[in-house]
Amino acid sequence: MATIYSDISRTFSEYLLLPNLTTKDCMPENVDLATPITKFAKGEKPSIQLNIPIVSAIMQAVSNDTLAIALAKCGGLSFIYGSQSIEDQAEMVRRVKKHKSGFVVSDSNVSVHHTLRDVLAIKEKTGHSTIAVTDDGTATGKLLGIVTGRDYRLTRDPLDKKVADFMTPFKDLIVGYVGITLSEANDIIWEHKLNSLPIIDKDQRLQYLVFRKDYDDHKQNPAQLMDSKKRLVVGAGINTRDYNERVPALLDAEVDILCVDSSDGFTEFQRETIQTIKKKYPDVKIGGGNVVDREGFMYLVESGADFVKVGIGGGSICITREQKGIGRGQASAVIEVAKARDEYYEKTGIYIPLCSDGGIVHDYHVTLALAMGADFVMMGRYFARFDESPTKKVKRGNSYVKEYWGEGSNRARNWQRYDLGGNANMKFEEGVDSYVPYAGKLKDNLDVTLNKIRATMSSCGAKSIRQLQETARIVLVSSTSLIEGGAHDVILKDSEY
Repeated sequence: MATIYSDISRTFSEYLLLPNLTTKDCMPENVDLATPITKFAKGEKPSIQLNIPIVSAIMQAVSNDTLAIALAKCGGLSFIYGSQSIEDQAEMVRRVKKHKSGFVVSDSNVSVHHTLRDVLAIKEKTGHSTIAVTDDGTATGKLLGIVTGRDYRLTRDPLDKKVADFMTPFKDLIVGYVGITLSEANDIIWEHKLNSLPIIDKDQRLQYLVFRKDYDDHKQNPAQLMDSKKRLVVGAGINTRDYNERVPALLDAEVDILCVDSSDGFTEFQRETIQTIKKKYPDVKIGGGNVVDREGFMYLVESGADFVKVGIGGGSICITREQKGIGRGQASAVIEVAKARDEYYEKTGIYIPLCSDGGIVHDYHVTLALAMGADFVMMGRYFARFDESPTKKVKRGNSYVKEYWGEGSNRARNWQRYDLGGNANMKFEEGVDSYVPYAGKLKDNLDVTLNKIRATMSSCGAKSIRQLQETARIVLVSSTSLIEGGAHDVILKDSEY
């Protein structure tokens, strides 16, 4: 006979947090949102830690390089979607890693024999306005000069004009030498009012460029998530089919962390994927999922997963439950898996971070997920609304919306995510094609969400996610109390008043 669970499958909207004592030092500005994303042993630190407990979903309509850059600047992380060619995904990862760095290896270079036409072509391709001039046109050639937008006038200079005739020559450049610290380089930049500072070796060969904008950017985004080389951190999604070819390309692009993108992670396909990658690349960090119970969690942990993703069918564009009758209410899933995780930690001393994926409708649901045991949440619809997502902004009626589709939709045709063996095609849809209201810039919206999370945690008397998980008090709510919790029995004024 089938196993029948008596517990009701519950969602985040069925719970509320009870306030705890808020001490004088438990102010929102004192709340620390740092959280682990990779497993670690008791007494040690995780190899990768998020500065905010939020990552973006592995979706075509969400996580490309532009959104990954914007989210990493705010302290979170994106997993670049894998339902594209290996080359395109690796290139997106590469663009994120090159976007921000203290010492940048120049990837926009010409020789003195190139022309203005060549300079404009490089600028069009890379978006870089500062181009190094070296003797051989490479990133490590002897530095002969620099070209910026101030060195030419498109209205007067012919396109075949040689770089040697309009570049700023080496004798007029201010440079730094290998061994200089980032702080010292920035001091030179500010002292001489430079936009960039070339770093060369004793033979005048170019090694790096340091940019003023990177300094300004860091000051404006103090929580940005960076690796040991001061580059933005980025992840990538992979599938259980072509990982032998995809993973090497992503590692060559210097991806920081991987995640197997699957609607159902409790499969031998996923175990084989994780174990094969771990055997070949022992230092690679890789998450597994998705699961909704203790059995699925333990299966992935024993397979070697560095974190486990929880949730099936809770996404706004996901219809897996409707189509297959598979899944579980997100709150119930997080609560059970978190309990299994804590028991595993108590038994082994190894902590496995949990990612709650799906079911987030309101900002306070993020805090609920954390209180229930998740270490971070993954969101799709939330990020699809912003300027930085890869989809089109269109006007419908009197308002703007952005396109948003599921990986299980016919539009995405990401059959690998729903792979259960057999032929390589989709038999039916598990996602829909839709619109979401356009919301503007990521940072503006995310700042509001993070302020709400910090305020809620402050009301719960918690200054860290770990403290929230240990001391939070959570209560079930009735449908009537949900109505009571919103504006009611009043006539709302029009928004313009």
